[in-house]
Amino acid sequence: MNLNITNHPLITHKISLMRKTDTGSKDFRELAEEISTLMCYEVTRDLPLDDIEIETPITKTTAKMVSKKMAVVPILRAGLGMVDGIVNLIPNIKVGHIGLYRDPDTLEPVEYYCKLPSDIEERDVFLVDPMLATGGSASAAITFLKNRGVKTIRSVHLIAAPEGVERLNKEHPDVEIYCAALDEKLNDHGYIVPGLGDAGDRIFGTK
Repeated sequence: MNLNITNHPLITHKISLMRKTDTGSKDFRELAEEISTLMCYEVTRDLPLDDIEIETPITKTTAKMVSKKMAVVPILRAGLGMVDGIVNLIPNIKVGHIGLYRDPDTLEPVEYYCKLPSDIEERDVFLVDPMLATGGSASAAITFLKNRGVKTIRSVHLIAAPEGVERLNKEHPDVEIYCAALDEKLNDHGYIVPGLGDAGDRIFGTK
């Protein structure tokens, strides 16, 4: 199973704060950003390094640097809450956007917006969405990225349900999944249990 759980104590602590009903939107947003930054270390652990000649104040030397092109693509709207945490760590990363919403009756994703870097097929893509619930939106977004020529995709989430992980592994076995917590299950309404509620509403204060 392609699943990496970044259960660092600081990440686990911050996820617990996000779960609390009385955590307000300001703190919720800040926690989402902080956890995304911490997770980014693990998601980028195997990035290749190239030898680059540089000059220090003392002498010329060969140093190792990351030259891989990357892009972070949030699934709107909740995925926006994870973008700054990654951009803070990788300032030159490009940012795309995919707009999907879940049909309340079928629970299947419906696309309404897409804007990607023009050279997206040359980039390693980090697809971000706080919740991996049914996996429908993430799977649809991954299919769209693959249709645009993207070869390397990492699906990054704060919390995942076993059902979503199973679906992504079945439909996209080549995509590595990263999450901070793997929860128990989905309820009858497609929400993660115990979860943290609707991430989009809590990030933007719309409920």
